[in-house]
Amino acid sequence: MRTKDKKKREFLRIVKTALKEDIGKGDITSEPIFKDGERVLGIIFAKEDGILCGVELARLVFKEIDETIDFQTKLSDGAKLVPGITIATMIGPAVSCLKGERTALNFLQHLSGIATLTKKFVELTEGKIKILDTRKTLPGLRFIEKYAVRTAGGYNHRAGLYDAVLIKDNHIEIAGGIANAVEKIRKKNKKVFIEVEVKTFDELKEAVDLGVNRIMIDNMNQTKIADAVKMIKSSNPAIEIEVSGGITLSDIPDLAGLGIDYVSVGALTHSAPALDIALKMKSLGCGSN
Repeated sequence: MRTKDKKKREFLRIVKTALKEDIGKGDITSEPIFKDGERVLGIIFAKEDGILCGVELARLVFKEIDETIDFQTKLSDGAKLVPGITIATMIGPAVSCLKGERTALNFLQHLSGIATLTKKFVELTEGKIKILDTRKTLPGLRFIEKYAVRTAGGYNHRAGLYDAVLIKDNHIEIAGGIANAVEKIRKKNKKVFIEVEVKTFDELKEAVDLGVNRIMIDNMNQTKIADAVKMIKSSNPAIEIEVSGGITLSDIPDLAGLGIDYVSVGALTHSAPALDIALKMKSLGCGSN
């Protein structure tokens, strides 16, 4: 129940911020053109193949603008999209519907783009590894971007600096080594789950010897990754293995056969192309239902 409440709260917060940014003091184009009673029928539809995400955010956009808008969803998040398929329809005042058009489409296009790219990665794993996102998200939109990853079968890495320990290169450099960093964290909390990013085999051996919970193998080629996996499994098979660093779709089939647990892909959120989704409206005249 709490998870649902948080989702609802975060969705609404993000929608309110987006509408304030876009509408400001009002729509100085639409308001003078249309009478108060002018009503429209709007149809949101896909223009390319993909995975839908963001339909609830789109609904909230129009609800926040005008409670009288009748917004009907035809598909749920996670649905497969094909060109021409209807995602949602609406009937309401022309000015109100036009105020929400761009914001609703921005959410749908951006999140469906993330979900579509995530789905491509997930399908290539054949269930052998889990695809993770990263913290490479747009400021203020992390919650919904990570939601889009989950919608398509991906998994969330940490939500922020507050909910998981990940010792990275700068931590190691400043602390004077992996051992120093791990020791200080364990001194603070002996039971905390610790992940360490490694870029060399010396760092890998140090992390293995320390018995950390997960090792992130960063920016190694597939031959080195295979060797690193063998080292970890022969020394401490309980350690989880994650691979990161510029991973592309073409890398996934080979990585899936190496015995790793996770692949983290920053591109899911920072480079996913927006999906082409449109909203077309037509007049229903004044006072129509």
